[in-house]
Amino acid sequence: MRHARRSLQRIVRLAAVGGLLCGGLMTTTAMASDPSGEPSPGRDTKGTARPADLGASLVAQLGASRTAGSWIGSDGRPVVAVTDAEAAAEVDRAGARAKVVRHSMDRLRSATDALRAAPRVPGTAWAMDYASNEISVRADSTVSAGDWSRMSGLAERIGGFVDMQRTAEPFTTRLSGGDAVFARSGRCSAGFNVTDGRRNFILTAGHCGELGTTWFRDTQGTERVGTTTAGEFPGSDFSLVEYENRDASEARGVVDIGDGRAVRITAAADPVVGQQVFRSGSTTGVRSGRVTALNATVNYPEGTVTGLIETTICAEQGDSGGPLFSQGLALGVTSGGNGDCTSGGLTYFQPATTAIAALGVRVTGATTAAEVDRGAAPAPPAAGGASVPDTSQGPTLTAGILSSRTLAPGLLVIAASLLVLMATHWIRSAHDRRSYRRYYSRNWS
Repeated sequence: MRHARRSLQRIVRLAAVGGLLCGGLMTTTAMASDPSGEPSPGRDTKGTARPADLGASLVAQLGASRTAGSWIGSDGRPVVAVTDAEAAAEVDRAGARAKVVRHSMDRLRSATDALRAAPRVPGTAWAMDYASNEISVRADSTVSAGDWSRMSGLAERIGGFVDMQRTAEPFTTRLSGGDAVFARSGRCSAGFNVTDGRRNFILTAGHCGELGTTWFRDTQGTERVGTTTAGEFPGSDFSLVEYENRDASEARGVVDIGDGRAVRITAAADPVVGQQVFRSGSTTGVRSGRVTALNATVNYPEGTVTGLIETTICAEQGDSGGPLFSQGLALGVTSGGNGDCTSGGLTYFQPATTAIAALGVRVTGATTAAEVDRGAAPAPPAAGGASVPDTSQGPTLTAGILSSRTLAPGLLVIAASLLVLMATHWIRSAHDRRSYRRYYSRNWS
C-alpha cells in the first residue's frame, strides 16, 4: 500500500514538473511572437495565409484566361471564379471554394476597355462584379436619354454580361470635405499621415484642391495646416498636403474616430471584394460597409477617375479625402459617389497603395516593407453597425490586452502545475510528520 502511494506521488510530481515545462514553453513562444498581438502581414493569428492572400495567389497561379477574380464569401472563405472544371479542382484542393463562371478575366477586361474607349459620358460608372461575372454599368440622373441609349447599344455589342442600371442620385466628388481641413475651395477631410522620411504630409483626395492650395484647421483661416504640394485629378484622385510645421503631425500614424478614440494605422494594403471596411469623414463620422468591386471607373463631371475601390459605405459632402481602413491597414481615401447616409448609396475610394507608390511616401510609423505588402485584412465579421475594431483612448493602440491573451494559457498551466507541486509537497510533509510521531511514540513507550 505504501509503495503504491509513493508511486502515485512520484507520478503526480512528474506530471506537475512536465506542466511547468510545457507552460514555460507556451509563454516563451507567445513572447517571441509579435508583441502587439496582431498577425504578421499576410498571415492570420495562426500563422497561416489569410483568405484574401489565398484567393489572390490562386488567381495569379491559374491566370486571367482561367479565372475571373476572387472575393471573400459570407462564411469567411475565399471564393475564386474559374472557367473550367480542372481549375475548380485545383482551387478546391488549395482550400478555397471554386465557382465556375462563363466569362474569364481577360474577357471582362476587354469589356471595360471597350467602355473606356467610347466617348466619355459624365455621370456614369462601371466595375467588374466578380460574384455575378458581369460588368456593372451605372448611369445617374444627369445622363441624357440619348447617351443612355448609346451606352446600352455598346453593352449589347459587347455581350450579354454587361448589366446596365440607372441610379437616382448623381455621381459627385465629395468636396465641401478623419479631421476637417478648410480652404477657399471648400472643406475636405484629412486622410492619413504619411512621410517621405524627411517631411510630414496629409494624404487626401486630389480633387480637394489644386497645387498651392493652403489649408487651415478653422473656417476663419487663422490656424494654418499646410499646403498642397503634389497630387493628381482626374485620372487618379490623390494629393499631399505638407504640414506647415514639420512637427505638426507628431508622427501620429492614427485615424481619429471621435470621443477621444483613435485607430492605429500600421501599413497600407489593398482590400479584397467582400471585406468589411470603415470610413471616417468630417461630415458623417465613422461608417462601415463592404467592398463590392475593385478597379472601378467613375466619370465625374470634372473628369474620369479609374482604378477605384467601390463600396457600400455612404458618404456626403465634406467627407472627401477621408480615410478608408480596416484592421489597422490604410486602404484608401474618399473620392466620391452617389446617395447619402440617409437613403444610402455607393462610395468610391482612391487606393492608398497606388497613391503612396506614385507619391514616394509611406504611412507614418510604418516600414517600407510593410507598405508594399499586399496582404488584406483577415476575413471580416458579419456586416452591421459601425463598431470599429482596434481602437484606443490615445494616439496609439496598447498591446497589453492582446499580450495578456497570448500569455494567459501558458501562465495558467504554470500556475496549475505549481499548485499541484505545493499540494503534493504538503501531503508528503504531513505523511512524514505522522510517520515521525508514530516512530518516536513506539520508542518512548
